Amino acid sequence: MTARVPHPPPHARAATLGVAVAAQGTRVPLARDRVAALAAAVLRAEGVRAAEVSITFVDEAAMARLNWRHLRHRGPTDVITFALAPVPGEPIGADVYICPAVAREHARAHRRPVREEIARLVVHAMLHALGYEHPEDDTRVDSPMWRRQERLLARLHARLLAPGAAGAPG
Repeated sequence: MTARVPHPPPHARAATLGVAVAAQGTRVPLARDRVAALAAAVLRAEGVRAAEVSITFVDEAAMARLNWRHLRHRGPTDVITFALAPVPGEPIGADVYICPAVAREHARAHRRPVREEIARLVVHAMLHALGYEHPEDDTRVDSPMWRRQERLLARLHARLLAPGAAGAPG
């Protein structure tokens, strides 16, 4: 099943944010349309007017294969972002893979809701797609990227994802 952020017809695609969301063999605790809306909101907040992004939720085995094949790291990780090299005048492009099982582990470890952790990974992935980077050690939570991620998450989570928000299940 796929959710897409509604966007203009092909003749008006100069300023289009297309976000496709799919799940392969795993349960996602956040509705696909919410994931697409959150990704598009991050892109808009960062001044992006045109993008084509796919977000795929995968199980641990699939994520471990992706992690090994592309990064030479063993085991599953929470998120991997493949950003296409930017081309002037062309939409931003990225393929994102998120593993809800790893997100659940992180949510438990940090004592936060799993929906919030999934949302954090979506924001994180969009920032990587836009070229943001962070250190790989414990200092990453002090990096400009991490601070931007948390500000965006706080603002957008309340608006798009919190219970009782417009369109949110109450």
